Amino acid sequence: MLIAACSVSMMVAAQEAKPKRELYEATVVKTGEIVPPRVVQPCKPSHCPFAGQTVTVLQGKRQRGGAIDELKDEFEAATGARLNLVQIAHEEQYPNFISDLTNRGGKYDAAYTAAWWLGELAGEGYLLPYDKYYNDPRFPKWNIDDVLPAPRSLLSYGGKKYMVANDHDGQVMYYRRDLLADARHQAAFRQKYGYALDVPKTWAQFRDVAEYFNGKDLNGDGVPDHGLSMHLKVGAQGMFHFMSFSAPFVIGPGNPQLYWFDPQTMKPLIESPGHVRALTALVDLVQFGPKEMLNWDLGKSWDHFLAGRAALAFTWGDLGALAQENGSKVKGKIGSAVLPGTREYYSIAQHKWVKTAQPNLVGNTTGGSWAGVISKQSKVPAATYYLFAMLATREKSQVYAARGWDGIDSGRTFHFPPPDGTGQIETYLKAGWDEVDIRDYSKAYFETFTNKLQFPYLRISGAYGYWQALDVHLAEAAAGQLSPAAALKATAVDFEEITIRRGRERQRRSYRASLGQ
Repeated sequence: MLIAACSVSMMVAAQEAKPKRELYEATVVKTGEIVPPRVVQPCKPSHCPFAGQTVTVLQGKRQRGGAIDELKDEFEAATGARLNLVQIAHEEQYPNFISDLTNRGGKYDAAYTAAWWLGELAGEGYLLPYDKYYNDPRFPKWNIDDVLPAPRSLLSYGGKKYMVANDHDGQVMYYRRDLLADARHQAAFRQKYGYALDVPKTWAQFRDVAEYFNGKDLNGDGVPDHGLSMHLKVGAQGMFHFMSFSAPFVIGPGNPQLYWFDPQTMKPLIESPGHVRALTALVDLVQFGPKEMLNWDLGKSWDHFLAGRAALAFTWGDLGALAQENGSKVKGKIGSAVLPGTREYYSIAQHKWVKTAQPNLVGNTTGGSWAGVISKQSKVPAATYYLFAMLATREKSQVYAARGWDGIDSGRTFHFPPPDGTGQIETYLKAGWDEVDIRDYSKAYFETFTNKLQFPYLRISGAYGYWQALDVHLAEAAAGQLSPAAALKATAVDFEEITIRRGRERQRRSYRASLGQ
């Protein structure tokens, strides 16, 4: 185990700068053609505010160039500036941007970044806050208060605004609404488990539902299907799903923050009894999905559900939106709900298991919540902010949230129809959504982002290095190579090595700041 831990630590040291949430594409469905409206008018000759300037933005490769490339013509016509969009492989995006910042190259004015980068980028003073531009009438207007509390907390760092609202990641549970409503399944499930088949409220109930449907034909093609769909390949974001899954085993009313480290010592907490029980439960679920899941990336997992071949999944908002596109076998059948909880959690703060009268449910902002940030070295910061402010406008954001292919997920009040928000159900219906699907989806995300209990998002220097170590050992546990306890013990060893290498006091200050201490 020591040899394995050393080799993993070496790998993490080499790879910890590599960012992901990569764009894993679902292939079962086709992208739709809906486009956002123009929000700014072309400038008049000799009155263009940023004439002659060039804004260079670094971005990971996306379908069709993503939402930024989509507004290139509108931006250039309104400002007189030119947009130079540099798209590279996602794993090369962070190393390129941080190298440019640290070497003061000034090659990029901005980057499309993940929220976990802020601990390093903003914490080390590499970014320009946009506070002075936010209320300036020269720029397209958007309202940061429209963003729900949990995702809004990721836009600022140290009391200053750095990320311009765009994508709002979080994970929810997806289930086949048609299967749970089937009278035959309801009767058979009650007979086997002794209680009614319903939307799982706890992970124990989730297990029962996955076990019951595993091996049954779920899409009418005569081939046995599966209880759930997950992706477990190393380097394919599996650690994000463990974070969301494990949250209610560790976080609760008596322990709202302690999950990653002891803020006084930076001792890793990842091997606590709650973490071990969570990983044990997650590994147990593997048997109810296809064996191929061990080598699946995110796109393959989504494809399996979109093809109607799984009863359950838990992942990002992309899946709910992709389910509405042509080729989906689950449109009109896909229910959404907050992630299940537990009946007790291990309070690290109290060093004991705490039982709860109701399921312990924990919200999350798991993922990248990708958005634009401005380099402190940019010679055209105002024009750069103008670009990102365009992306953030209500008129465009409504469209981004309603379509599945651009990777931009819901998180603002106008994304949610009444009674939760100010949005309009017609926006989604025009984009091709099934009405019941969108009402379920909206409710699930609104409740996830407004839950007072939130999984603590890690925004410290080297965050992805810690996550990469966790990812490697999670895969070992899922494959049966290590027990859950041994896998998390090895993770803690790697965490400690990363902390020592980066400097314990530096990491402690960064971590305490991320907790608001």
